[in-house]
Amino acid sequence: MPRSSLAITPPRGTPAVEPLWLEWAALAGMFAFAAWLLGARGVWGLLLASDPTGLTLVISIVFAAATLWCGVRARELQRQRRLFEAARSGGGNEGWAADYWAALRNAPRDADAPLDVLLERSHGPHHTAWWVNGIQLKLGLLGKVIGFSILALEIGSIQNFDATQSQELLRSLTTGLGVALLTTMVGLVGNILLGLQLTRLDRYADALVADAQQHGTTL
Repeated sequence: MPRSSLAITPPRGTPAVEPLWLEWAALAGMFAFAAWLLGARGVWGLLLASDPTGLTLVISIVFAAATLWCGVRARELQRQRRLFEAARSGGGNEGWAADYWAALRNAPRDADAPLDVLLERSHGPHHTAWWVNGIQLKLGLLGKVIGFSILALEIGSIQNFDATQSQELLRSLTTGLGVALLTTMVGLVGNILLGLQLTRLDRYADALVADAQQHGTTL
């Protein structure tokens, strides 16, 4: 067998690191394409023009920033997984898992402290991200309340019905209804898509912690 083929063949028994960051990059590419397509179709302009409160724009910015954060976090978790595999095979002593095993060897007074530190590193930042995910939904509900408030105020301001003013009246009423529906829809979509990313990060971190604990029982 040629030497070049031996060089690229991974050693037996070495598990492949799941490419979490590449999965996120593929998903982010789909988001970017969808955003471009919606812009080319004029949907973004319609959404922003139909929402005088600006909540649709705020929700979109929050979603974009949170998605970029998920990419950074996915890259870090994948890096920690590589460090974990290297430390488990004896090829290094860096990373969260290596620190966890070192703490176990030192037999601390608080036996739960090493695991608490590992969980904080692997899952702690996700709690804030889940809170941000909930903010999207709450902003959508806030837009719904504002929209129906506008609708109620317009209806309450009607003194008498004039058929010649029906077109202007309908325009005023649909403004509030449009705000209510659009902000709720954007908030729900953002909540679902960001929740999908955060769930994937949580599961990847869960697997890392579980494998670190399993190896820690053999120390």
